[in-house]
Amino acid sequence: MNYPQRIICLTEETTETLYAIGAEDRIVGISGFTVRPERARKEKPKVSAFTSAKIERILELKPDLVVGFSDMQADIAAELVRSGVAVHVFNQRTVAGILSMIRTLGGMLGLAEQTDPYAQALSDRVELIRAERARSDRPRVYFEEWGDPMITGIGWVSELIGIAGGEDIFPERATEPGARERIIENPDDVITRKPDIIIGSWCGRKFRPEQVAERPGWADIPAVANNHLYEIKSPLILQPGPAALTDGLDALCEIIDRAY
Repeated sequence: MNYPQRIICLTEETTETLYAIGAEDRIVGISGFTVRPERARKEKPKVSAFTSAKIERILELKPDLVVGFSDMQADIAAELVRSGVAVHVFNQRTVAGILSMIRTLGGMLGLAEQTDPYAQALSDRVELIRAERARSDRPRVYFEEWGDPMITGIGWVSELIGIAGGEDIFPERATEPGARERIIENPDDVITRKPDIIIGSWCGRKFRPEQVAERPGWADIPAVANNHLYEIKSPLILQPGPAALTDGLDALCEIIDRAY
């Protein structure tokens, strides 16, 4: 069987996966938002943003396969398909989905022998942390993906909070795949749920805990009263890939230990 040899990764998580299993030589183009691994930015042409791409440049690179993520890249995928390019768009939104994405990507490239042990090691690591940090007295955590409007965390983030020993205060919102459905229309909803910890990860923008603390009525929230407001850089937690299961999860554990 002839497996794809020239891959374009429109998201960081697929780039990081291929580097992790030693298949970086197959990558011929990456997203301009890729920061992991750092060397990828120096070695690979940048051919896309998140919702837009340099279609002509992609065609010049003659990829066997372009790999993307979610409905946000549907227009890019459609244009490439109309140009005769093979495209696969993943849509992972959970920890299990991330692991499945890694295994599926490896299988598509004929690299299951390298990829399955890597995915299993990530899974084992997550489950070990889950078991070690199981507790009944879980601190309540408000995770903010964006500040204006206020958007709370997506599925895998909510899961990782639980694995790290916390309790997401908006678990019902986390199941929604779209950011619009995760908007907190009324800031009083956060006040009512009394988080012990507030974590900000504003995508592409520095989290400002002092601005959050100054929101009307928030001074009495336990997290604000006790100064437990923290930041996790968005590349560590908001990309549904290896980073979230490693450095992102570690950051959540560190914050919970520091605050509670």
